[in-house]
Amino acid sequence: MSFDYANPYTSTRIPVFARNVVSTSHPLAAQAGLRILQQGGNAVDAAIATAAVMTLVEPVSNGLGSDAFCILWDGKKLHGLNGSGCAPAAWTPDYFKRKYGADALTPPQRGMDSVTVPGAVGSWVAMSERFGKLPFADLMAPAIETAERGYLMPPVVQQKWAAATPLLQSQPGFAQGFLPWGRAPEVGELFRFAAAARAFKAIAATRGAAFYEGEIAEALEKFSTANGGSLKVSDLAAWKPEWVEPIARDYRGHTLHEIPPNGQGIAALIALGILEKFDIASLPVDSVASQHLQIEAMKLAFADVYRYVSEPSSMEVTPAQMLDDAYLASRARLIDVKKAQDFKAGNPVKGGTIYLTAADESGMMVSFIQSNYMGFGSGCVEPEFGISLQNRGHGFSLEAGSPNVVAPGKRPFHTIIPAFLTKDGQPVMSFGVMGGNMQPQGHMQTLVRMLDY
Repeated sequence: MSFDYANPYTSTRIPVFARNVVSTSHPLAAQAGLRILQQGGNAVDAAIATAAVMTLVEPVSNGLGSDAFCILWDGKKLHGLNGSGCAPAAWTPDYFKRKYGADALTPPQRGMDSVTVPGAVGSWVAMSERFGKLPFADLMAPAIETAERGYLMPPVVQQKWAAATPLLQSQPGFAQGFLPWGRAPEVGELFRFAAAARAFKAIAATRGAAFYEGEIAEALEKFSTANGGSLKVSDLAAWKPEWVEPIARDYRGHTLHEIPPNGQGIAALIALGILEKFDIASLPVDSVASQHLQIEAMKLAFADVYRYVSEPSSMEVTPAQMLDDAYLASRARLIDVKKAQDFKAGNPVKGGTIYLTAADESGMMVSFIQSNYMGFGSGCVEPEFGISLQNRGHGFSLEAGSPNVVAPGKRPFHTIIPAFLTKDGQPVMSFGVMGGNMQPQGHMQTLVRMLDY
């Protein structure tokens, strides 16, 4: 695989690094990761520090109340981490139908009844314990400094902040946490977040235990109860991140690795498995014919994903069955190269987001994604510690028979997916994109552009 630096997607920056790299969407967060590398940390340490600072500098996309997923190359093999939280013990379809009416199809989009157990902090701790090099408290230091000293508001973040304010300002804690002058910060204004600094100090001092069992957990239960929610300390304490084996599929001599369900990464693998049945490289790059095949493959993938993907214990088919080569060939045959179609799910044979990546000179690489789901998420912000809570619970279904129907302790369908590409068992790149359902499409398009053209 070669890369043409005169490619049609021009950029003012083409960074080339000799030893270490941190890449994300905000420079202050990337600087935090580089600082950790300069202190002797590894790529995992850098990713954790970067992720922590991102909760502060891009709260429009993520926060301490986020979920997270990671694919990590330790220098020899890949490891996956599922850091998605689960439903509180009180959550059942009847719980929501009693509160929101018998015709409710999903939990609400905002408020405490959209909040599952946040998994980001627990994911940082798990990564640090298994693969980190520096003390965990050191990794929280840049976030503590950023929260206390503040940062100047950039235009893109300010635009999203201001746009979300009318929708969320009535949610509990939002105004106190994110509207310090009774409005969204203006471009260039200094924003400090003292409450979040207190949270990071507690997380650092207890290696995350304060968040799930201690003073932060207690504050979250108190806040939830006061605002009509059901999240308890017992829900937080019972949750643990899960190390998983990434799922994978070969494409054009390379292998794409994704986190298995409950995430949607399998959609990218399905789409590429379908596209592999076509000679897409013979079509002009970015032509209508090429784009048509990619769109139809993605539609077929989503038809199956929305029908079958949930927490693995609730799925009636396995990822291996959904990725079976004969099955994908049968799905590929449904594509009409002359006409767009509206596909239904097949029948396999049964048996708001931020992304970052870091790599170091030892060969360790981290592909990491973290999200509040819909922008600021639930809009709820616990005031004592500044915990901005995601709204992943909205992703559950209340319809009987759905694989994604809500249940106590169950994890919802997730859109956020990190990716990793290898060739002959060796790393090629860690990568990812942001943007809800666009993510598996983005993974597919990236590989088609790189490997077919």
